[in-house]
Amino acid sequence: MASGKQQQRHSEPELHGGVLAGNGSPGLWGALIGLIVFVFLAVPISIAVRFATHPATQQLFGGRLEEATTGAYVAFWWVVAIGLFAIPFLIGWAVAKRSGRTLAIIIGIVAAFFIAILILGQLF
Repeated sequence: MASGKQQQRHSEPELHGGVLAGNGSPGLWGALIGLIVFVFLAVPISIAVRFATHPATQQLFGGRLEEATTGAYVAFWWVVAIGLFAIPFLIGWAVAKRSGRTLAIIIGIVAAFFIAILILGQLF
């Protein structure tokens, strides 16, 4: 009976400073990964916001984009900026949940966003 208790003690994770050794908090890992993804997306987000807030940049793209209305141009870039801003939160949430189903849902949302942006971009 004593050996059973010893085995049970060894299989339990040890606590160090209130955090399970080696595991950490899933929420903190999600926040860290979300922050890292945000760092990589910071420049594209700022560019999308710049295009959305300065409609005169529409002339930079030339061609068919010059024929688009200013409102459509601004709306397109706001949708892109908001979508890019949401990606770090979605990825951080998926990491925190640690679920295959959650990961599949997040990949589906990001893919749908990407396809929608491609379609909207072709409408110009």
